[in-house]
Amino acid sequence: MQAFTTARDEDTADELWLLDHDPVFTLGQAGKPEHVLAPGDIPVVNVDRGGQVTYHGPGQIVAYPLLDLRRLGVGVRELVRRIEQAVIDTLAHWNIRADRVCGAPGVYVDDAKIAALGLRVRRGCTFHGLAFNVAMDLEPFVRINPCGYKGLEVTQVVDLGGPSRLGEVEDVLIMQFCRQFGLEPRTTAPVIPPIATAAAVGHCS
Repeated sequence: MQAFTTARDEDTADELWLLDHDPVFTLGQAGKPEHVLAPGDIPVVNVDRGGQVTYHGPGQIVAYPLLDLRRLGVGVRELVRRIEQAVIDTLAHWNIRADRVCGAPGVYVDDAKIAALGLRVRRGCTFHGLAFNVAMDLEPFVRINPCGYKGLEVTQVVDLGGPSRLGEVEDVLIMQFCRQFGLEPRTTAPVIPPIATAAAVGHCS
């Protein structure tokens, strides 16, 4: 993400990377170590996004929107709102009602968090992004104060009557994300600078 953002110019197409991480806790730039309660055998990695601590693991969609905000004419608050709306509309596809919580970015179902946001903007371009729980082991969330909130409950799509297959949810999420930003989705072979290790599976133009 960093390498892609550094290398891009005004003609670089926006991309959406979708990943499925090995178990890891990530601690944002403002993250407080005391919110990591008992990581056990799961590594804790400091990252250059906003926000506090969260967990990534198999069965969770991690989506990295690599967008040129200046070209899109979108500010940071609007960026957050549109990403949240893409998740809300994705969940509505399976009749799952989700909402925002004022002052706590992310998406919630009955006060339980189903999607967390942690973003970074550099030179008007975004990286890092969204963690969306689909069908995963939620136990690691009890080892932290999720997003810095003690006792915050988390939930996932499969427990709310939605599908367990990540690909099924990803297809709807990509459509809703691109709709929010007026983009047309198309899949391409990833073109990632050599120092980056993530695999890109989505591309918007």
